[in-house]
Amino acid sequence: MSVEKMIDPREMSSEESRKRMYEGRLYMPGDEEIMSRQLLCLEKLYDFNATRPSELDKRAALLKEMFAEIGEDCYIEPPLHANWAGAHVHFGDYVYANFNLTLVDDTHIYVGDKVMFGPNVTVATAGHPIEVHLRDLQMQYNMPVHIGRNVWIGANSVVLPGVTIGENSVIGAGSVVTKDIPANVVAVGNPCRVLREIGEKDREYYFRDLKVDVVIPE
Repeated sequence: MSVEKMIDPREMSSEESRKRMYEGRLYMPGDEEIMSRQLLCLEKLYDFNATRPSELDKRAALLKEMFAEIGEDCYIEPPLHANWAGAHVHFGDYVYANFNLTLVDDTHIYVGDKVMFGPNVTVATAGHPIEVHLRDLQMQYNMPVHIGRNVWIGANSVVLPGVTIGENSVIGAGSVVTKDIPANVVAVGNPCRVLREIGEKDREYYFRDLKVDVVIPE
């Protein structure tokens, strides 16, 4: 079996760092060229966060410039925090994010249609090695995150690098999602674990003993 040639991180080129940042490999995020490109993105994020509440059209236009992809009728309540201002973020249609969504988008984040983010949610793709000498060099790796359609992520939750959350699932407030969560479940805790499946009872009760009193579309 062939062994890939080891690279001295201090000699890593800008081209090599840019390539590795999308491959889940260790790279140098402080590379001058990477930081220069990142700064241009963050200028747009600053403009987005400086908009007035009445400037909805301006916000929508800025999001289309900032994000890799953004669908129809998405709404993000400022302030938004994002390492690359959404340049690696892919939103479907009708995504809603409450105050202080933090997207550590050093690589790609994929979010399906009708996902809801509560206040102070963090979605992180970036990590740092445990080995102290590598961290001393400020090395980093990135793993993409996938969030399925109709997911609701409760306030103050954190989604860690490499995680996939299946469609229709609910992540309880304050959870730390360290591993994949399947579709159609309620999951809570630190680390986040499946509490139960979403079922018929949820069609009858919407909160504790309060009954659903509206027609549920099929």
